[in-house]
Amino acid sequence: MEETRVIEIDSNKMFGGCNKRYRHYSPTLGCNMIFSVFFPPLDRRPLGDKCPVLYWLSGFASTSNGFIERSGAQRCAAVKGIALVAPDTSPRGLNVELIEGQTDMNPWHVGLGAGWYLNAANDKWKNWRMYDYVVKELPTLLSKYFEELDTSRASIFGHCMGGHGALTIYLKNLDKYKSVSAFAPIVNPINCSNGQEAFSNYLGTNRSDWEEYDATCLIKKFKFKKFPFPILIDQGEDDPFLSEMLPHKFKEACKSANVPLILRMQPGYNYSYYLIASFMDDHIFHHALALE
Repeated sequence: MEETRVIEIDSNKMFGGCNKRYRHYSPTLGCNMIFSVFFPPLDRRPLGDKCPVLYWLSGFASTSNGFIERSGAQRCAAVKGIALVAPDTSPRGLNVELIEGQTDMNPWHVGLGAGWYLNAANDKWKNWRMYDYVVKELPTLLSKYFEELDTSRASIFGHCMGGHGALTIYLKNLDKYKSVSAFAPIVNPINCSNGQEAFSNYLGTNRSDWEEYDATCLIKKFKFKKFPFPILIDQGEDDPFLSEMLPHKFKEACKSANVPLILRMQPGYNYSYYLIASFMDDHIFHHALALE
């Protein structure tokens, strides 16, 4: 096993802070991984040298840098003194037979770029353990190598597949994250074609195993006496994939479980980074309140 080392591979100043990219070997995934961090300016950090962490989980076919380059989240994060951490969406560079028609440059809903933030049970996908990577390995790595990051004050958000990941990870780890939000998340994957394709490949045919990675099922399963902080979701009404997202299913589950949900159906918006950039400040402010 390779020794874990964190190597800086890129650095760019932005809004008084700095975007940096790092490479390291992941024992959890058995391959090299890249993640990005935006460090806010020193004079904006609420506790002096340390700042809270907001994890971003990207969607299909993205990488560790798409959110950093396209969202504009750094402007508001710099003001609020919040660090943004964006990992990759799946293992890379492994000798795995991909699904038909897929290449490294043409990822699909299973395989490269599509880790679904779960721990795969199928031996073919044994390295696809993105749940453990995000929840366990990455925070430990950040605590070890970056003294300026206060990983005990953390929140999480994401887009599409990453919105699914953020919601399920948060619901299963309320002690680790202060808040959650999502843009156009896949909230009920066991009832949409993309989720069924991925889960049957990664988890097998037992649908009860699928429910452990389905936000709508998790909301129904848990009995919350007092939910810690409202969930925020922005969904474009003109999203061509709306039938895959099923926000109404999640809304019904939250209402039944008495979980506070702010679901904003945005008219005229679709699935893209235009939606994300338009409402990013609201999400940063949402998390800043929880992280204070």
